[in-house]
Order: sequence, then structure tokens, then C-alpha cells
Amino acid sequence: MKSLKEYRVSYSGLKLGKHQFEYDIDDRFFAEYEYSLVKNGALKVELELDKQETMLVLQFNINGSIDVNCDVCLSSMPVTVSLQERQIVKFSDDEDLEDDTEEIIILARNEHEINVATLIYEYITLAVPFFNRCDDEGNSKGCDKEMLEKLSQLSGDHEEQEQSSVDPRWEALKNIKNK
Repeated sequence: MKSLKEYRVSYSGLKLGKHQFEYDIDDRFFAEYEYSLVKNGALKVELELDKQETMLVLQFNINGSIDVNCDVCLSSMPVTVSLQERQIVKFSDDEDLEDDTEEIIILARNEHEINVATLIYEYITLAVPFFNRCDDEGNSKGCDKEMLEKLSQLSGDHEEQEQSSVDPRWEALKNIKNK
């Protein structure tokens, strides 16, 4: 996690108002998270920190691409990421308010910095589509034909077709099902 030190934002010395930060996200960033869905990517993060008396408002603008595997043929393909997220950070001395929520992070008044690496990682991970398919991206080459043929050979459907043509008893059972 040493490489994630650059994502620490020290807000204690900043004046009230808006401040800009920029980060380049690459493969080294994703390597810090052992079980990451994303292993490769090239993204640019623009962070606007609005420092106020009792809170910080973090506005993230993340653009770039990540590499994911196609769920059909398992080949690697790029996915474009473009998102805007907002996070509120409040300061409190009250120990009852230490429960963070999705919208609000609570920090003690004596803290002087916040590490935004985890927030960036979560936003990028949530941008990964549920189902990835080469054809969905408008990719002209589509899925890897050689891999699809291999998967077809290894699937149970191919074996069932061979068995049904060899053993006539299966044909009689299929006729019962159709009635």
C-alpha cells in the first residue's frame, strides 16, 4: 500500500474554498488491491475538494478505460469509464456519530488528511458492467471464434447430440415428451 500514499489529501493546511487535485490511475494502482475485478486500466481522476467550516465536499470526475474479460470468450477487452461522484466528509468530536454511511464519512476534528484511494477504487469497481461481451462494445472483431468453438466442443450439448444419434432409445423418449 506504499504506492497509495500519493492519494492522501492533507486538508488541514488548505484555505476554505475549492481546491483541485489530479491523479493518473494505472496498473500499479489496481495491483494494490489483491482481489480486484479490474487488473488493468488507464484513467484520469480530477478531484475537486470544497473545504468548508464543518465538512469537505469531494467531487470526483473519473474518465478513461479499464480492461475486463469477456464473459463469453474470456478475451480481454476495453470498457470506457466516465463517471462523476460526490462524497461528503463531516468532522465531529461526538463518538456517537462515528458510523460512516454511503453518503457521509465522519472524521474526528483532530485528523488532518483523508486517503481517497479507496473511494476511487470503489467508484471504478462499481463502474464495471455486470455482463461483459465483446459484441456489446461494438467491437468489429466480436468474440474469439476459436475460443467459442472450443467451448462448444467442451459443453454437454455437443455430447448429447452425438448420443441421441447413436442410441435410438433416446428418440423414443423425445417423442413421449412432445405428446
